[in-house]
Amino acid sequence: QSQLVESGGGLVQAGGSLRLSCAASGRTLRSYRMGWFRQVPGKEREFVAAIRVSDERTDYSDSVKGRFTISLDNAKITMYLQMTSLKLEDTAVYYCAASLSFQPGTAYRRIEAYDYWGQGTQVTVSS
Repeated sequence: QSQLVESGGGLVQAGGSLRLSCAASGRTLRSYRMGWFRQVPGKEREFVAAIRVSDERTDYSDSVKGRFTISLDNAKITMYLQMTSLKLEDTAVYYCAASLSFQPGTAYRRIEAYDYWGQGTQVTVSS
C-alpha cells in the first residue's frame, strides 16, 4: 500500500524545538521529491520545505529558512522536518507529501505537484 505516515507533532513553547517524521511505503518509496506543507484554518495550504531524493537538494520558504531543516534517513524511507526557534505563527497542521515526477522550476512549491499526502499532524506553539 502506498502511503505516507506522519508523527511527531505536539505542543511546544515558543523558542523550542520539535521534529516531525514522515514514513514512506509502496510507490512513495520511489518519489522524485518530497516536501512539507502546513495549513491553518481558513487559509490555503502553504509550502514549507522540499527535498529532492536523488541528491537531497533542499529548498525552504522564506518564513522558515534558517530555522527548519528537511532531511532523509540513510535508507530514504523516512523524511524529517527538524524545527527550531519555533514561533507562534508556526502553529498549523503539517502535512508531508511525495511527488513521483520531475517538476520544472519551482513548481514543486505548489500542492498540485504532489501525488501522495500524509494525514497531517498538529503543531501548536504556545507563548
